[in-house]
Amino acid sequence: MAGIDIGIDLGTANVQMVVDDKGIVLNEPSVVAVDNRIDEVIAVGNDAYRMIGRTPKEIEAIRPMMNGVISDYDNAEKMLRGFISIIGEKKGMGKIVMPRIMVSVPSKINDIEKKAVEDATRQAGAREVLLIEEPIAAAIGAGIDITKPGGHLVVDIGGGTTDVAVISLGGTVLSKSIKIAGNKFDEDIRRYIKRNYNVMIGERTAERIKKDIGCAYSRQEERFVKITGRDLASGLPKAITVSSIEIMDAMSISVGQICNLVISALQDTPPELASDIADTGIVLTGGGALLYGMDKKISEITGLVVRLADDPISCVVRGTAIALSSVEILEMAGTV
Repeated sequence: MAGIDIGIDLGTANVQMVVDDKGIVLNEPSVVAVDNRIDEVIAVGNDAYRMIGRTPKEIEAIRPMMNGVISDYDNAEKMLRGFISIIGEKKGMGKIVMPRIMVSVPSKINDIEKKAVEDATRQAGAREVLLIEEPIAAAIGAGIDITKPGGHLVVDIGGGTTDVAVISLGGTVLSKSIKIAGNKFDEDIRRYIKRNYNVMIGERTAERIKKDIGCAYSRQEERFVKITGRDLASGLPKAITVSSIEIMDAMSISVGQICNLVISALQDTPPELASDIADTGIVLTGGGALLYGMDKKISEITGLVVRLADDPISCVVRGTAIALSSVEILEMAGTV
């Protein structure tokens, strides 16, 4: 199928795609599995994710995205090509030929990193590639009318980066970014378990702990989860039980750094826009925004109302779809 538009949220943890009027057609982990004996992709997305930590030495499950940018160009291109093929097959669109693609990128991406995204997307089959900053896409996807002369503060907590942006009149007035987000939370949990229990756990187990009992703000009732890892003393499997209070402590420094980033953005915001933000509050988007109590924590630190966007995980990709239908307006604002 030729002549279609595809919006892509090319995330560190997940890739989401939206196609014209079909809505979100793909949401799968940013993972590609490669058979190194023949240098061939054998799986992408969910199928490849299930292989992490479980492959023989000849097969490698790779995350080609790191901190919101491409870290492995060749495998990023193969992953994108695989995903485009998947949505063609699963959605009954047949072979997708030379689509126009808009890709979201972190606000502080440099020219070399931008070119890597553009080139990989073209090599995956795009006839035209447009880039949009993640906070802009997130704001649009969250239902904010960014074309009006009023200040909005968006905090997009993804897998690899947290982007904070003040948006007005269709453009970014101020933006800040930090390489701390969902994946760093997982890393914090793994380090805590290793340091305090002398047990090694995998990234999938850490992610499950985060989703089940993780929190940025104290829960009303403490929660517990039982997990199994490898005892570093004996080398044997060992079951342990950890609490939500422990996991909150494990992630506290990273959560604090995100809060400090928001404070820094507010301190640098022009007075008139700061007044607008005091009225409209802060909007949270991205998968990391779903961490229990993140909205309460940022509200406590800033003294402002913090709103969790509807379906925060898909705000960015939904924003790319809307932006594709208004490219001319956004180009005039210098947004794409």
